[in-house]
Amino acid sequence: MPAVDRKTCLFDPDAMESLRREHRLDPQAIRQLRNDLLKKFESDSSVLAKFPAADSVSLHVLELYQRMDSELDGATKLLFETRSGMLIESVILRIATGRTTLCVSSQVGCAAACDFCATGKMGIARNLETSEILDQIVQAGQLLQQEGRRLSNIVFMGMGEPLHNESNVTRAIELLTASDHFARSPSTLLVSTVGVPAGMLRLAKRFPKLNLALSLHSANQAVREKIIPLGKKASLEELHSTISQIQSIQDREFMIEYLMLDQLNDSTDDVRRLIDWIGDLRVHINLIPYNTIDASPHLKATPKQRIESFASELKEAGFKTTVRYSLGSDIEAACGQLIRQENRLRAMADRAVQINIR
Repeated sequence: MPAVDRKTCLFDPDAMESLRREHRLDPQAIRQLRNDLLKKFESDSSVLAKFPAADSVSLHVLELYQRMDSELDGATKLLFETRSGMLIESVILRIATGRTTLCVSSQVGCAAACDFCATGKMGIARNLETSEILDQIVQAGQLLQQEGRRLSNIVFMGMGEPLHNESNVTRAIELLTASDHFARSPSTLLVSTVGVPAGMLRLAKRFPKLNLALSLHSANQAVREKIIPLGKKASLEELHSTISQIQSIQDREFMIEYLMLDQLNDSTDDVRRLIDWIGDLRVHINLIPYNTIDASPHLKATPKQRIESFASELKEAGFKTTVRYSLGSDIEAACGQLIRQENRLRAMADRAVQINIR
């Protein structure tokens, strides 16, 4: 487990102001530190060499535990260790168009328990702090900067349901878009949820240019509840109403994510039901081929030909539709499967130690 760091955390603005006063630093020194690390993603050594109180500030709250690079495409999975000894993951997607997307986690595990998701099989350990969310971005950004690449987009689609950690995710977005921190446009950020209506509305009101996505996966309430247990808390009618309200606030396309599952949500009736549910909403539909997981052997991927037929019907109905093929399948970049077992072993070891202490 990483040692406890008593230094001032860069992601705590109040603590950084106290540090500045204690060391009587010119405010420009803090601004340069943030610019060099959070906007330019310079190396730690380069950033600290220019900061007068280098020994008193901590640039990271996560430790890189393992890096896994796909041999098939441009995906990289980064496993980070928190100071409490748990593992989380981020995934870098180097897309063929030249854009680079980072998928970040918001929780250790997830309570949504979606049937198709390995992370959902973990249960929930805890929410990530704002600093832990942001440090994933910093360290991935530094890695890409060394490659001469720019971080184009950040998506909250990693481990966890972002709106179950709404306070810390909101604060992370505030700092990501703040001019004195990361200074990113909200249009380069996307938050994906399985459907927490009140939280979705709050985010839309707070960040009108933020991209939002709903993991829908079925326009049949019974089927949706079967694969997304949390679907019982918000009906399809309520979700439709919520998206309609959001669009009156944001005036932009809403992302609908639809995982294609063989003989479960991929029939002709399913696509027509989806078209009826969308109605007059202005959406972009992402059809996602399913990557099988050991924890759900009963779920199968829809054949490619049927996915293409499903997409064609949506396009003919006038909806912008993309078939999104996953990157990094050889490193399980699409889920938290690898660290599920590792975190469980660590938790069991911690309990054993506590029992022995007693």
